[in-house]
Amino acid sequence: MAEARCPASCGELIQGWIGGSEKLVSCPIDWFSTVEVREGVQSGEERPRMRQMLEQVVAYFGYPAALANSLSTALESTIPVGKGLASSTADIAATAVATARHLGETLSESTLAALCVNIEPTDSTIFVLPTLFSHLNAQTQFSCQPAPAVDILLLESDTTILTEEYRRHQRESTLISNAAALDDAWLRLQQSCGMQDPRLLGEAATQSAIASQALLAKPMFSQLLALVEAFDLFGVNVAHSGSAVGLMLDVRKHDAEKLRWQINQLAIDVHYPRQHLVKMVAGGVR
Repeated sequence: MAEARCPASCGELIQGWIGGSEKLVSCPIDWFSTVEVREGVQSGEERPRMRQMLEQVVAYFGYPAALANSLSTALESTIPVGKGLASSTADIAATAVATARHLGETLSESTLAALCVNIEPTDSTIFVLPTLFSHLNAQTQFSCQPAPAVDILLLESDTTILTEEYRRHQRESTLISNAAALDDAWLRLQQSCGMQDPRLLGEAATQSAIASQALLAKPMFSQLLALVEAFDLFGVNVAHSGSAVGLMLDVRKHDAEKLRWQINQLAIDVHYPRQHLVKMVAGGVR
């Protein structure tokens, strides 16, 4: 038996047309999918693509395909599904590493990335460091220094958005039109990590969130930007292909409860009925 867990992501710090193609940097938080792989017949349900990943890892290491049929998985997850919180990436990445560990093998981050994108577009939560990642083909994997410490008031909507549905829409021309803003956001993100400056990180995320409005508008976005200004928060980040929004702050300096109260007063909670105070964490499968 072996176990692994992968963090969720509060959307992305940045996502858009960067350096000639669409890329992202995820925002890993302290919610996890934990997967256990053991010998035995599958007794419970598996989330989509977990079995596909298990079979892919067995084949990658050269074991007979029949071996996969003798293995079962168990999932424990605190990540809401369909909100842009990287639940699917967490499920399949944890499955991959747990399977490898059960087999007595190891997976490098780059190999894990290749296995994941072979199944679906993948969040960069699979990397320990903040990483600019080509989530569609894994061709770009550019790591930064560790991110500065940030707390996030995660605003969860009732709206669910399937990534496959989102990607059916033609987006390339809009992405390219915002390329300059995203290149600048990527530069700020790198600077924020090098200087351990959460305000620069918030500025980068806000730039990307503003650009994302043209692709998938978030309800009451202007009011959320006004809250950032009124409470002197670091910034706002969004799930670019989902419905979640994050208000970036420091609980030692910002009054999170007063912020929640103001969200209620402005009826922002009509669109985001659940608010969760979470922390940014390092990425990578544990």
